Amino acid sequence: MGDRSEHRSDFRFRREERLKGRKEIREVFGKGKRYGCKGAKLIVLNNNQPFNRICFSFSKSKDLRFVNAVYRNRAKRIGREAFRLMKGRISNGHDLILLIYAEPDSGNASLSARIRGQLEFLFIKAGLLK
Repeated sequence: MGDRSEHRSDFRFRREERLKGRKEIREVFGKGKRYGCKGAKLIVLNNNQPFNRICFSFSKSKDLRFVNAVYRNRAKRIGREAFRLMKGRISNGHDLILLIYAEPDSGNASLSARIRGQLEFLFIKAGLLK
């Protein structure tokens, strides 16, 4: 039973894995290395901790702004879920910001697959996957 609970905790998205605080987020934006693909950008900065912390953000540009809060929150939930499932494959010790751009041509049905694919592509591009 002990192995089972340890296995389950590997897939949790714990509080300490959330990058919070204006100062910390600005530091990642200012000093982090950027990796991009169509519709998303990943910013990575070493944090010298035994775990990763992540923040999900959205474009502020009027041309690319998400239309409504429901869509933004859904994209954030999907991103958190994709990160939670992939985090065992990601090397530790990084602060991460995933910047998502709206793609008006994409429907909600493909949003989940698109964000998961973008996140995996960006982690591979950044050399973070084990």
